[in-house]
Amino acid sequence: MKQAIKIIGIGDDGQESLLPLYRSWIMESELLIGGERHLSFFPAYQGEKIPLKGGLTALVERLREEKRRTVILASGDPLFYGIGGYLAKKLPVQIYPAPSSIQLAFARMGEAWQDAYVTSVHGRSMRGLAQRIDGREKVALLTDGENNPAAIARYLLSFSMNEYRAFVGENLGSENERCGWYTLEEMAEMSFSDLNVVILRQQQPGPFWPLGIPDDAFVQRRPDKGLITKQEVRVLSLAQLRLHARSVVWDIGTCTGSVAIEAARIAREGEVYAIEKNADDLVNCRENMARFRTDFTLVHGKAPDGLDQFPDPDAVFIGGSGGELPELIRLCCSRLKPGGRIVVNAATVETLYQAMQAFAAAGFATQVTLAQLSRSKPILAMTRFEGLNPVYIITAYQDRGEENSQ
Repeated sequence: MKQAIKIIGIGDDGQESLLPLYRSWIMESELLIGGERHLSFFPAYQGEKIPLKGGLTALVERLREEKRRTVILASGDPLFYGIGGYLAKKLPVQIYPAPSSIQLAFARMGEAWQDAYVTSVHGRSMRGLAQRIDGREKVALLTDGENNPAAIARYLLSFSMNEYRAFVGENLGSENERCGWYTLEEMAEMSFSDLNVVILRQQQPGPFWPLGIPDDAFVQRRPDKGLITKQEVRVLSLAQLRLHARSVVWDIGTCTGSVAIEAARIAREGEVYAIEKNADDLVNCRENMARFRTDFTLVHGKAPDGLDQFPDPDAVFIGGSGGELPELIRLCCSRLKPGGRIVVNAATVETLYQAMQAFAAAGFATQVTLAQLSRSKPILAMTRFEGLNPVYIITAYQDRGEENSQ
């Protein structure tokens, strides 16, 4: 029977971070794999060394045929944003973790971290970070050379997240370790070692927006203010979309971005893609994104053009179609993930008819809610009600008995 490969976590202090047993396993192995920095910690090693570079697919194929005693070195905890999780699914391995950089950072801070929100911008875009961390009291971030502490600070300041103060731990566990607290303004102007982690600590609560942000809170087009999915209709439409934390959402004809913004605050770990044909509305949408701390993909275009660059959605909201509704619905139905939903807001019976016909042609079931809403308005010492324009909220889904759960 083939011997399991040992994956051993190691710190920046090299062999000093290892238990004697782990050092023995390494020195007695015949094949040692790891980053060049990790391999340099073992100059007296007698076996073969393989630097870990590029993708892991070729390495897995090679290790499936390997008969020699093999050890793989990984930073900190191999199962914490490391190679351990991937390799454990492909090969027989035994994993021996060291403290992760996040653990060491909180240790230097002297704070518990079981309540921290942990995420990574290492090797990935910062897009979406704003809504993921907004309102969280304690955030731990793994960084890289591009998404470094200064870049993170500038990003957070663009969303006015001034309630955070940052702790940066550099070269944790090594003789070059440096730790310190910084304001975001200070961190934005500084340089740090490439090996660092950032902990964000809320100093006071930031702004809070519940579901159903008031219409007047959004920057809107002037002089014809009011081209926005109204608060009540927005809430009803979002409820029909049935979003979850990791939903992939399309907002077609986003205008001020009200639906996309609320969707992004629900699907915090997911992705939101919005498209709008009017350039002036895009300016307003971007300002609203910054105001409400949401960071999603916003495209200038007239759907269905441009949708091919979006990943398949779990939910689609169509607030405006630019006269292309049947073709737009056909495309959305063809791209929608299983179990997903499409919601169309229609202000006219003609649009309602078009939508119903297009969904029927695509084999989708539909449910329609006619929202006839009024808001109170003072008149002298009394109160009257002023009606909003009626809106048809059309919800479409693949008919798999879902109507029984309405």
